[in-house]
Amino acid sequence: MNSFKSPLFWRLLIGFCTVNLLVLLLGGFLTRRFIEYSTIQEVNWTELAQAANQAYESGGAIALDDWARQQRQDGIEATLYEDGRALREIRLLPSIRRSLPVWLGEQRDIVLKPWPGYEVVVQQVSGSDGHRQLVASSSARARLPPHARQQVLLAVQLGLSLLLIGAAGWWIARSVARPVKALRDATQRMTAGEFSARVSRRWSAKHDELGQLARDFNAMAERTETLITHDRGVLQDLSHELRSPLARLQLILDLAQHSTHASEAAAHFQHAEREIGRLDRLTAEMLALSRLEGGLPGIERERLNLGELVAERLHAAQVEAGARGIQMQMSDVASVTVTGNAMLLERALDNLIANAIKFSPEHGVVEVRLQAAHGQATVSIRDHGPGVPPDELTLLFRPFFRGSNAARADGHGLGLAIAQRVAQVHGGDMGAKNAEGGGLEVQFRMPV
Repeated sequence: MNSFKSPLFWRLLIGFCTVNLLVLLLGGFLTRRFIEYSTIQEVNWTELAQAANQAYESGGAIALDDWARQQRQDGIEATLYEDGRALREIRLLPSIRRSLPVWLGEQRDIVLKPWPGYEVVVQQVSGSDGHRQLVASSSARARLPPHARQQVLLAVQLGLSLLLIGAAGWWIARSVARPVKALRDATQRMTAGEFSARVSRRWSAKHDELGQLARDFNAMAERTETLITHDRGVLQDLSHELRSPLARLQLILDLAQHSTHASEAAAHFQHAEREIGRLDRLTAEMLALSRLEGGLPGIERERLNLGELVAERLHAAQVEAGARGIQMQMSDVASVTVTGNAMLLERALDNLIANAIKFSPEHGVVEVRLQAAHGQATVSIRDHGPGVPPDELTLLFRPFFRGSNAARADGHGLGLAIAQRVAQVHGGDMGAKNAEGGGLEVQFRMPV
């Protein structure tokens, strides 16, 4: 699978990128604020002014420059003014420089704090050779040495990175672990025999790999529950259906054992042989239905002429129909090509044709039509028998269902169920209705 098409991949990638971006932005902001508020130091401006004046008196402008460079390393920009003139230039904000002549003319000490961590000072100082004024600005952030600022920045960045990455890692791990735990819990419940266990919609509705995995698990659990329920039902039905013929067979063999003449025993053995054949057919049909309900993984498919297949199965049923004088009529034959499994389609058609013959009256007619429309082929098989009560039509395709008219013919109630499952395996379906004028019409539909 391509990682770039994975929602989970993008969620993790975007999550980590977002964390790194937050670390950069918040780290820089918090570090700056930390430096500003943690490095504010009180400056003795009187002593500073006297030191500047002493440097100037002892060495002139050169000594004042040396002194000013030393102060700059501590975050202080300072100079001396004499008669309103700067003895050396320093950097000041334009608004402060415009107001400076007024402050100097007031001949008093001034300390201004335009914003936290920044000070502007005018300090009066008198020396042996006259009166001067110290003008200085101080930044708390700048007073921290560069190497110390780097160490503080790295420490804050590291701490913030660990905090944010830990929080993001916890959130991502939790978002992955919780649906995995839900899957594990559902799997354990299924292992314990609770086949109705499902992963809740809270996790299966997510649009990522874990959500898809939860949906696949639910589909698998649904299929497993359906198959197990079906198999249990089939086993119960089969047990019920086998009980009667086995009881009859036991009775027949008991009668044969106590027969006084060989001819009498032979008749009982023939009867037993018929019962054994009936048991064999019932078991074969049950196995076929169970295999169809299992989904038939990997069945072979080929292109087939459905009209030829229907005609072939009608011809094969002629012997059974002829024994009761029943006519087989095929009309509206269309040239229809389908893709399917020939053996399964033959079995379905044989069951439908045999069912129609079975419920047709003596010397009756079975009508077969094949039509194709809107991408779908429909095989309609109609008998002229008693039909089915309307409330039983929806039950016809249920395994072992035998309606109120079942006493008219022998059977197990599996033929239509098998035919319907064959239709479903081929992407089609089946329907049944009572035809006008009497009889039952069964329709087998599948894509062309």
